[in-house]
Amino acid sequence: KRADRANNIMDLASLISEFGGIAYTLLAFVVALSVIVAIHEYGHYIVGRWSGIHAEVFSLGFGPVLYSRVDRRGTKWQIAALPFGGYVKFLGDANAASVGSAEGEAAPARNTMASAPLWARSATVAAGPFFNFALSILIFAGVILWDGKAADPLTIAELPSLPPQMQQGLQDGDALIEINGSDVTTTEKFAATFRSLPKQPILDYVVERDGVQLEVSGPYPSVPIVTSLAPKSAALSVNMKIDDVITAINGSPVFASDQVMAAVVASEGAPLLLDVWRDGQTMQFTLVPRPRDTPLEDGTFERRWMIGIGMGWFFEPKTEPVGIAEAVTDGVRLTWGVITGSLNGLKQVITGAISTCNLNGPVGIAQTSGAMASQGGQSFIWFIAFLSTAVGLLNLFPIPVLDGGHLVFHAYEAITGRQPSARALEIFMAAGLTLLLGLMVFALGHDIFCT
Repeated sequence: KRADRANNIMDLASLISEFGGIAYTLLAFVVALSVIVAIHEYGHYIVGRWSGIHAEVFSLGFGPVLYSRVDRRGTKWQIAALPFGGYVKFLGDANAASVGSAEGEAAPARNTMASAPLWARSATVAAGPFFNFALSILIFAGVILWDGKAADPLTIAELPSLPPQMQQGLQDGDALIEINGSDVTTTEKFAATFRSLPKQPILDYVVERDGVQLEVSGPYPSVPIVTSLAPKSAALSVNMKIDDVITAINGSPVFASDQVMAAVVASEGAPLLLDVWRDGQTMQFTLVPRPRDTPLEDGTFERRWMIGIGMGWFFEPKTEPVGIAEAVTDGVRLTWGVITGSLNGLKQVITGAISTCNLNGPVGIAQTSGAMASQGGQSFIWFIAFLSTAVGLLNLFPIPVLDGGHLVFHAYEAITGRQPSARALEIFMAAGLTLLLGLMVFALGHDIFCT
């Protein structure tokens, strides 16, 4: 009986732990989505206001209203019970989607969506997605400003905790001069030299310490230390953690990150036994690599076996400030990269070049939210930037109900000089809603059945 009670307690503890993980994932998803939706809808609201269109309701969420207030302009700001979206309802709209005019309004005023000039309506609709892009640019630029860039000369700011066989004579604050006789004083030179270094666990370093040049020993630059964990990955499923150091695979010692990658590729999906050093203790994990379609520089994809970890250098470099112009430029470049990468990936899925399992539905996005949040605030904020771009891009697709569908109607009006008929709008909106729901069900199915 005592054994039964102990088993019941263990089962209960496991259930509580699992529930806690689900709650954490759901909370991270709600926070990420709420930020993105709020920015998106605020874009509609503020550009509509600037264009002379009055907003009656700004809602974060759907369903029963939990909190609301009316501002001095007569707009009702509210938070609803279902935090999985939001909307802005403009004056005279028949519904929250801003489709059609309210019944009984014979001559809509200029401050309604239906009677505003075409340019004002188009700008108001387009503002939502473009505010999402702006959020991404600001987040990327902000993180770059916060992190800075590696300073010259390349200097060790912090050494992580490493296994004894990888710990040698390097110290925090050492400025790197040479590795095995090659100049590594800048990030560019370090990266170029790394390619030609001999594959040895210990190399010869020349560093400057307190104004004096010293010869010391140090590890191979790219050690197999876990710097990131991919959502829905083999490594995450066995509870590997950031800063874990892989010391052996299937009994064979490893000291370089590319040795780990080579072993994963060679496994072709067979289970791998990893010896992992964590906080002074060695533990073992058995995991099964999973196939993933990986984008290449030429825009194509290659299917690779992966365990879902990122690895990096053996040290954190000292950084220096980045200029605002450079940070914003990099933010624009990263946002554009997400857009082009997403479109290329979607094209590859449609043409059958890569698996539809590369698509993520709500469950997959929620899992990613939780995984990124568990890796720290900066990882979570960085993920919000990626997701904001994806939401903005999705809303520009020419599907009725989405902002892109509205812009198609506006383009039709600009060409023909008249708006689509109310009957045509009803048909298109019904078709768009059916298509959107179908895509959501399709993506949800892949969340469940794809590993």
